[in-house]
Amino acid sequence: MSDDISIVLTDRAYLECPRWHDDRIWVSDFYRHEVVSVTEDGQDLRVEAEVPHQPSGLDWLPDGRLLIVSMRDRKLLRREPDGDLVVHADLADHLGEHPNDMVVDAQGRAYVGNFGFDLMGGADIAPSFLLRADPDGSVTRVAEDLWFANGSVITDDGVLLVDETFGNRVSAFDIKPDGSLGHRRDWATFGPLPTALGLSDALPGLVVAPDGCTLDAEGALWIADGLNGRVVRVREGGEITQQITVDMGVFACTLGGSDGRTLFICAAPDFDEQARSAAREGQLLSTRVDVPHAGRP
Repeated sequence: MSDDISIVLTDRAYLECPRWHDDRIWVSDFYRHEVVSVTEDGQDLRVEAEVPHQPSGLDWLPDGRLLIVSMRDRKLLRREPDGDLVVHADLADHLGEHPNDMVVDAQGRAYVGNFGFDLMGGADIAPSFLLRADPDGSVTRVAEDLWFANGSVITDDGVLLVDETFGNRVSAFDIKPDGSLGHRRDWATFGPLPTALGLSDALPGLVVAPDGCTLDAEGALWIADGLNGRVVRVREGGEITQQITVDMGVFACTLGGSDGRTLFICAAPDFDEQARSAAREGQLLSTRVDVPHAGRP
């Protein structure tokens, strides 16, 4: 690991969905069933929520209440001001597999991705889709044919960018005033869509496996490459302008810190559920970059 990468948190199970909020870095720990936060330098650890059915995506409503994707029971939870967790939206009737990452727009509409197939069970890869959960709890399917819809951001001019981990691409959608999405278009492509759908056959074809991501003020995305132990800075069109390599798997990232120039990175030896739930080898890392955060989250 590079000397300019610092360890913020260690002895965790498997960290995902880091978010900078209220001068703290927040993150979900899948297999400790917790959402935790710490200061930028890793001090003052707080358990912000206990989520028995596995927390994933995090973001905040305009009024400051936290939303949490609860994966295994396929619910979107809301943390009330007193700390209680309530069901914000029930996703179960709309999903066959786990929901994962999420981003919330300025109107409080949550765009939630999902696996699309039984990843941990070794099933063949299959397309997934996006759901939108509105502030009143209603749920609408808003995009189709995404290859493992994962990390998502919203640009300052209202474009939703979605990482497709098994699709070698990042897709873009214009968000319409009513929350519906325009037609999918390529924002960045790294290789062809999968033709072999068996997991072991498809993985070697992924040039970049985009997992979590974060937007900077020059319109570039920092993307966690879930198969190649690195984060890459990508411009629209797919040009990789910078790469930071870590000596383990890298699965999510976000920009934050007091000036927006700290890149936080979620790392673990692999994403195998059995191995990660049995160990405490997950880490939250950080490094400094030149261009600060932009967009949502």
